[in-house]
Amino acid sequence: MTLESLSGDGGLAVLIDPARTSARDAEETARRATGEGARALLLGNSFGDDARASDVARGLRRGANGVPVLQFPATASQLVADVDGVLLLSLVSGRNAQYLIEEHVRAVPFFERHPEVAVLSTAYCLIDGGHVTSVEAVSQTRPLPADKPELVTAHVRAAMLIGMQAVYLDAGSGASRPVSPALIAAARSSTRGTLFVGGGVRNAASVRAARDAGADFVVVGTIVERDGSRAVRALADAAATAPARVGA
Repeated sequence: MTLESLSGDGGLAVLIDPARTSARDAEETARRATGEGARALLLGNSFGDDARASDVARGLRRGANGVPVLQFPATASQLVADVDGVLLLSLVSGRNAQYLIEEHVRAVPFFERHPEVAVLSTAYCLIDGGHVTSVEAVSQTRPLPADKPELVTAHVRAAMLIGMQAVYLDAGSGASRPVSPALIAAARSSTRGTLFVGGGVRNAASVRAARDAGADFVVVGTIVERDGSRAVRALADAAATAPARVGA
């Protein structure tokens, strides 16, 4: 996988939690989701390493139909080599040094052992999704307010100035509301890098709104866990049209 092949026209990304699926189920979910139009598969959760992560990653790759499988790690101990690439997340919306740099230092030996795994340095911005989410509790950081696009602009722009390649706006798994179009547009105006948006996305209208506001990839997880891959087609269709690229 190359970073260029990841960007493409973007679309729907499906997030799989290795603690909630088996390798066999992951393979089947990947096959059906990519067959229905998903453009990326993400692997991860907020709770640290999972003994099944490698097996689940291999299952995803077997069923991926050439779609990239990307790890979405909370900690360096979660990293597995059975993926195409890693979103190396720096939690720029918080001020907890563990998630700003410490986990990245701990990840160095892994990447030295596995130079074949692509790395996308990603500015991770947690956005208030209406209630305390797992990532907020685990990271011990406060999300950015849902009604302050200027704060998103400042954080994203700062991340670009120090050389990050992508941005992930996340309302958190099971959020009661998704990231608003105003915040997505604020992030889009501040970067030409790949923009991921997730958390609280429950229907095609939310996917379309995020794409129209400038998201490259709209990430869904809970709805696929609940409804299975049959939920993917309508969501992927809503994400099919690429947004116009604007920004710094």
